[in-house]
Amino acid sequence: MDTSTSNQFSLLNHKPALFVLFFTEMWERFSYYGMRAIFVLFLTASFSDGGWEWTRERALGLLGIYTSSVYLTPLIGGIIADKLLGYQKAVALGALAMTLGHAAMSLETETTLYLGIGLLIIGNGLFKPNVTSIVSGLYDKYPERKDGAFTIFYMGVNAGGFLGVLLCGFLANNLSYSWGFGLAGIFMLLGTLQFWFGREIFENIGAAPSKKIDLSDAVATNATDLLEKNNSQKNIQRDRYIVVALLAFFTVFFWAAFEQASGSMNIFARDYTQRALTGNSALIFKIVDVLVSTIPLLIISWVLLKLFSQTFKKISLSNIVLGISFISIWGIVIWKLSVIIPQQNTEIEASWFLILNSLFIIFLAPLFSKWWESKLNPSAAVKFGIGMILLGIGFGALAYGSSSIPQGAKTASVSLIWLVLAYLFHTMGELCVSPTGLSYVSKLVPAKKIGMMFGIWYLVNALGNYLAAKIGSYIDPIVEQYSMSYFFLIFTIIPAAVGLIFLVLNPLMKKLMHGIR
Repeated sequence: MDTSTSNQFSLLNHKPALFVLFFTEMWERFSYYGMRAIFVLFLTASFSDGGWEWTRERALGLLGIYTSSVYLTPLIGGIIADKLLGYQKAVALGALAMTLGHAAMSLETETTLYLGIGLLIIGNGLFKPNVTSIVSGLYDKYPERKDGAFTIFYMGVNAGGFLGVLLCGFLANNLSYSWGFGLAGIFMLLGTLQFWFGREIFENIGAAPSKKIDLSDAVATNATDLLEKNNSQKNIQRDRYIVVALLAFFTVFFWAAFEQASGSMNIFARDYTQRALTGNSALIFKIVDVLVSTIPLLIISWVLLKLFSQTFKKISLSNIVLGISFISIWGIVIWKLSVIIPQQNTEIEASWFLILNSLFIIFLAPLFSKWWESKLNPSAAVKFGIGMILLGIGFGALAYGSSSIPQGAKTASVSLIWLVLAYLFHTMGELCVSPTGLSYVSKLVPAKKIGMMFGIWYLVNALGNYLAAKIGSYIDPIVEQYSMSYFFLIFTIIPAAVGLIFLVLNPLMKKLMHGIR
């Protein structure tokens, strides 16, 4: 690279604009995961605990509508940006809609609850596909750097999800659910301002409507060049479509089980898990909580200072807003620790367990990435099979751990180790299925049809999320008629069976892929 080119990649070997988008995405995920972590807990909590005393079935039903809808609206949001708004305005408008959505939810009336959910769904549709398109546009001339850029960008997803669950859950537990929903809205607003004031650094990408190549095209280009150059026969492509269809069909089962995290597993954490710790157990948890609350934040703050040093003169107002955001985050974290550390005994917030997924991803993703790059890199079917089996093992831990809960019990005190193990195995399963699924779709489908296929893939996610809430809503009838262990055994057997089916189908799927690895 010449000097002028290398100067563009001056922040951790990437463009500073990437990190502005990193923090924008981080605040959006902060608001999404922070709100989702307390959503079902709020609706099902007693009036005396600040909740609405909804039935678990009703609360999980509404969660299902929300989590499935956020995978549908991005299809529309991308079209609106392409034809009417451009990426930048679509992102800003979507972020503003989500800010208003969180604000509406914090008012805690049934009307504003539904209004807030509607605004969040609409806002997500405008935000999600188009912030990704800006990242892609920044690297259109440097396709070899895109994988690294998106790896960094998606670390913002995990950082935001981790902080949102940690802090929104803390405020909901120590102040009120209104404060938990409100905090999500506050940081969404700050993220909106930070993005809008920093748009000068985006090299005019997405400033006006255009029909530029999107992320899915970019991901697919290299993978499908060989296919297009060799003018593959129609029957070869037909076989590859069959593989995509199989992956999509079975992925529904994965998300239907995995997304129990914000529904039935959240209820299990609150009502059936021993969260009150004493003695050495309380001390160990305090040490763990201090480490997980500060170390990731220190790393992100270091990146923030690096960004400031290179962009403050150009986008000073954006940096000031970002600085205020992080000062606020540190303030809440210090307050949280000052409340927890002096206590002789500790009660873990039910929503706290949801941070485990993000933490395990941060630690395990590099290991799985090394695995995929090694000579031991398994085929698509084997990866999916392993992922589904790992998911089943996670639920197996919960089934075993809850075997002592009496039939029909509404509360219990099961050891928290079973939830920790469940999230560990679920995260490993996710790393085998979620990113590799997108990767194989991009490899198996021609570039000209990749956009449509990713749209179908979003529908698969939407269906999986809907089924997750629908099935989870039967937790009470199943526990009353059978047991809690029986409920989790359902999610043990089905994913494990699907995993075995994948392993059996591996030779056939490798043949149908015609050389795609």
